[in-house]
Amino acid sequence: MELTGSWERVLPQDVVRRFDFYETRQAGAILRAVDGEQFDEVVDVLRRFEIRRADLVRPGGQESRLAQRFNAAFRDRGWREARVDTEITLRLHVRPYRAAGEERATETTTSVENPGYLVDNFKGRVALDLEWNAKDGNLDRDIAAYRSLYDAGFIDVAVLVTRTQDELRSFARRVRLAEGMDEAEAKKMLATTTTTNIDKLLPRLRRGDAGGCPVLAVAITSRAFENAARD
Repeated sequence: MELTGSWERVLPQDVVRRFDFYETRQAGAILRAVDGEQFDEVVDVLRRFEIRRADLVRPGGQESRLAQRFNAAFRDRGWREARVDTEITLRLHVRPYRAAGEERATETTTSVENPGYLVDNFKGRVALDLEWNAKDGNLDRDIAAYRSLYDAGFIDVAVLVTRTQDELRSFARRVRLAEGMDEAEAKKMLATTTTTNIDKLLPRLRRGDAGGCPVLAVAITSRAFENAARD
């Protein structure tokens, strides 16, 4: 699948300068045209977001401080966790055999429930997740959730925020060295190649894993570091 470039026309330049953007199926233009309120909120959160020195120096646990701040910004704007569950009802109809004196058909009903994957942020008709440094399998989970939500008619577009890999890893190493860490310790941050990053996400988008759902991909870069130039 070819990536599209409508985000270049719709996103403000001060935000574009601080992140890397990619998309499928004109996701940026759809987000602004169909879900204008959510578009403005995504832009506002990105504009205010920054990587703090502590994010690159201190370990984060299950949900890093960076992810907590990011998701809290959307909670404050009315976004909530959500998932789509499916329930399939199956009915078996057995027709009567008149020669045996049977007069009524019989029916047996059974239901199959399939719980979906949780989306971190949902509002209106937009789903959004942040995958800062999780197992890269989370990308498959997120994309599967977007596809289900889109196919069920619940969303128009999805936004998936992750990070750059080599660029941000190199930057984190320099920050940690400046904090007095030795080389071995400084290189540990973002060093695992099997965690979520834009290099892991793009092949999934290009092969069409999201189906018909337009996806706007946002990669956090070192340009979003605190006190970085914003002009």
